[in-house]
Formats: sequence, C-alpha cells, structure tokens
Amino acid sequence: MSQDRSIKCVAVRSPRGTRETEIEWGDGHKGKYPHVILRGYCPCAGCQGHSGTIRFIETSDLQQEIDTLEPVGNYALQFKWFDGHESGIYSYRYLRALCHCDECRAGASPDEHEELLRV
Repeated sequence: MSQDRSIKCVAVRSPRGTRETEIEWGDGHKGKYPHVILRGYCPCAGCQGHSGTIRFIETSDLQQEIDTLEPVGNYALQFKWFDGHESGIYSYRYLRALCHCDECRAGASPDEHEELLRV
C-alpha cells in the first residue's frame, strides 16, 4: 500500500528563533505552521484530555518556542518546546490539516480557532 503523497513529509525547516515551521510535502505543497497554532493545538492527552475533539488552548510566548523536533517513525513529528513540554505527537495527517499557508486558509478568519476531530 503506497502512502498518500499529500501526507508524506519531505523536509522540515524550523530555524531557532523563528515563530513558524515550514513543512514540504510529497505532493509539492509547502505548509506553514505558526508555533502559536502548533502549540495551541497540541494533541497530547495532557493538553486535550481524551475526548474526540481537539480544541485550541491559549499559551504564553515561552510555550511557543520550539527547542527541538524529531521524526516519529515515518508518520509523525514530536516537538519539544522550550518549557519542557514534549508529549504531543503530531501525525503527518494532523499536521497537514493544521496548515496555515494562504492556500489552505483561504476564506478563514485569522482569529478562528475551530475544534478539530482527532485523527
């Protein structure tokens, strides 16, 4: 079974000190991920509990700084934040849904923080 190219991560760029991570996907899409969005939608049980939905959680500036990120198998990324939080595993499918590039966010309000279904 071949992997859907739209959720195949080809490259990740998250230079220290920036407020955004970029992911290049197998279908050529270049996704943009503001750290406020990544941390606000952290999928871990400590942030979200065990419900079927994920809600946006407001965080401080310190909590939005990425210390390191590591691949998890061939299906996800794990972010370690400067405040030590590192339990969220972001599947590539979930990250693709969080994309905030102009193309993916067309027509959406920049202040909109919708609930997301767990995938």
